[in-house]
Amino acid sequence: MKPINVGLLGIGTVGGGTFTVLKRNEEEITRRAGRPIRITRVADKNLELARRVAGEGVNITDDAFAVVSDPEIDIVVELIGGYGVARELVLKAIENGKHVVTANKALLAVHGNEIFEAAQKKGVMVAFEAAVAGGIPIIKALREGLTANRIQWLAGIINGTTNFILSEMRDKSLPFAEVLREAQALGYAEADPTFDIEGIDAAHKATIMSAIAFGVPMQFEAAYVEGITRLDSVDIRAAEELGYRIKLLGIARMRDAGVELRVHPTLVPARRLIANVEGAMNAVLVQGDAVGATLYYGKGAGAEPTASAVIADLVDVTRLHTADPEHRVPHLAFQPDHVRDLKVLPIEDVVTSYYLRMRVDDKPGVLADITRILADCGISIEALIQREAAQGEAQTDIIMLTHETVERNANAAIAKIEALAVVSGQVTRIRMESLQ
Repeated sequence: MKPINVGLLGIGTVGGGTFTVLKRNEEEITRRAGRPIRITRVADKNLELARRVAGEGVNITDDAFAVVSDPEIDIVVELIGGYGVARELVLKAIENGKHVVTANKALLAVHGNEIFEAAQKKGVMVAFEAAVAGGIPIIKALREGLTANRIQWLAGIINGTTNFILSEMRDKSLPFAEVLREAQALGYAEADPTFDIEGIDAAHKATIMSAIAFGVPMQFEAAYVEGITRLDSVDIRAAEELGYRIKLLGIARMRDAGVELRVHPTLVPARRLIANVEGAMNAVLVQGDAVGATLYYGKGAGAEPTASAVIADLVDVTRLHTADPEHRVPHLAFQPDHVRDLKVLPIEDVVTSYYLRMRVDDKPGVLADITRILADCGISIEALIQREAAQGEAQTDIIMLTHETVERNANAAIAKIEALAVVSGQVTRIRMESLQ
């Protein structure tokens, strides 16, 4: 049977891994796909690298638009990244009637609605398993494996860099800045780690998962995003003492009034499996009404894990290459005319529990003042630690865990507590999730 011809845009880490895995498992992949899958054209600015990785028999160019316009190419694999030229190339490939496989979470989170609409009109597929959690087949699970369920919520450790940093901060009691330098030296963090440590990368991925889980449009601009740069090792140790671990979670939850979509550091009970995901690993916990909780764990980045997802998409597209477009799995799991335009709730409307730490004067009546403010704001306390002041110190820390409350109540209480003369500086607030 005629091979499927693939045009590859970008031959960096993942592109190189894709070549390696395709070659190593060529026979197995052909048996599964029903025909050979061959990368016949590669576009990359670094022509020398492209020739070295691709080897003989592959047409190399530095003009990516020539690849997406080549009539011999059946599938375009976009591994360039970013929002700009990648968007133009993907839309041009679709316009030319080509299927697209992409690992570009930023592109889909920001421009996915436009891209999927164009693909739907043209009758081509856009596959993106590699865009979320590397080699973990979470998109396939949400879109197909859990299709009988109403997805109630999902929570994921979906950025390996931040999970590595938090694991090291806890294990070695080191400050954030020192561990970040270590992560950069080991290659877990980029020279400019902003997208990772500020939660933006995780928010891109959470946006994609929420759209598939709930059948809603991509709404990245409405997500609440908070990174790990302000976390203190004091809080990581205190969380451990209280039976919790701090993880940067991407959370999406269906509510009656809309959808929660948020990324932030989160206290998770240490007994939960997801709390024990360490280092640069990823994990996603999904709660469905029929199946209950399911956990997906594995490598969220790297050449071959991500290439595994890219090639899985290539096989899927190859199998369905000649299928009637109306009978393919929809891009966002739900048929396009049944996607619901539910709003993403503002963070002030989110209901959760809180870890609060405050620096206070070590004298009588302080705790009573603070608990009175919380009670007036409708917030009850689940646990409390009041440490003795160190010798010669006039101040100490009070740490509280609250029961669930709406965020606007927590904001009001924190503002009043910070206004007390006996409280120094800002209250440290970290959200908590039981994930039951």
